[in-house]
Amino acid sequence: MFTRYKQQGDKEVVVARIYSSKEHTVRNSQIDKDALWAIRKIQAQGAEAYIVGGAVRDMLLGRKPKDFDIATSLSPRQVQKLFWNARIIGRRFRIVHLYFNHDKIIEVTTFRSDEENFEEGNNNIFGTIEQDAKRRDFSINSLYYNPQNGQLLDFNNAMPDFKKRVIRSLIPLEYSFSEDPVRMLRAIKYHVTTGFSLKWDVKRAIKRNSENLSHVSTSRLTEEVSKILNSGCTRSIFSEMKKYKLLSYLLPCLSVYIGYPEVDRALDVMDEYVRECKRENRDIEKSVLFSRFLKPLIVLDHPQDLSSEERQKEVFRQIKVLLSPMTPPNYEIERAAELILEEMGYKVKSKSKAAAAKVQGKKPGRIIGRKNAAQEELSKPKKKKKKVKKKVNASIPFDEEAPVAQTLAESHDL
Repeated sequence: MFTRYKQQGDKEVVVARIYSSKEHTVRNSQIDKDALWAIRKIQAQGAEAYIVGGAVRDMLLGRKPKDFDIATSLSPRQVQKLFWNARIIGRRFRIVHLYFNHDKIIEVTTFRSDEENFEEGNNNIFGTIEQDAKRRDFSINSLYYNPQNGQLLDFNNAMPDFKKRVIRSLIPLEYSFSEDPVRMLRAIKYHVTTGFSLKWDVKRAIKRNSENLSHVSTSRLTEEVSKILNSGCTRSIFSEMKKYKLLSYLLPCLSVYIGYPEVDRALDVMDEYVRECKRENRDIEKSVLFSRFLKPLIVLDHPQDLSSEERQKEVFRQIKVLLSPMTPPNYEIERAAELILEEMGYKVKSKSKAAAAKVQGKKPGRIIGRKNAAQEELSKPKKKKKKVKKKVNASIPFDEEAPVAQTLAESHDL
């Protein structure tokens, strides 16, 4: 292990612990090839670039990460100029999304500064890697991995927390959960999915700040619920959130029924479906998730007196109420209603074709109205050129093999 210092007055202060590849379990073979390509391209410009956040945490725990986020010293505009498939998003703090095939997005974030007032929530200032590390929510998400040399940078003594299996807040708790109440949901989610325990001050702060969730926008709550449903541990997470009085703000109607045997069994069935999809690398359909865990809560009074369309509308309405204030797309709820009615033994007029068309237009890896950025670049028609006799470069040996692209992104570069 190496130690990075900085001069502070007359003293040298420890900034980070640097672990070599022999001292941790993260390997480049675990990392998405497009993420490695993006990091190489950024580092080729002389800038810093690291794999950060949940990806490093999952790899240290021996799990396959879902997403690979990158932190860099380049500004968003510099990153956008470097990649043809980049788009800048966000207002409060601008970040870059790199779009690839199969609806894959790699998020590239510029190092954030800690020169700010937490109470005002001003986080628009770019900074250094050291400042960025201090802004991370929890210690287990604050490690930086450099694929070029295999080094793991720890600015917050996070590695000891992995050994102790504890979740510690890096942002002062008097500001953390009031500045961003969603961090409480993430703390519970990490506690369940990693098996790590929450420090006592984090538990106390969650109980004190639970009502702050009522001020969070429905779009952010919808995003967090989607992540929980896709975790494969939904029942345990919902149970813990109910214990800390968070679920009544997240899903108020559903929170009443958590703990009922029928609902718990339905959540277990849904979690098994998610884990099976992950094992087989299949897409997880949101409509299937909704139908699996909401079916025990759907009640139809005198269903024989209703037409097929009326039954679908009634189930659709009940699903909307149970998921409120979550706002998933209507076509997902329509499909979930169809699945529930089919399991009840009713024939329904399937709208799956229309729903599939909507899914194609709404996928996050696509830009509506145009092709995927990488596909579009590669599919441009090539202009016909006149045949010109090429001069032989004597400095290049004839037996030298041409480089082979391993990803779509690298094939574009070559």
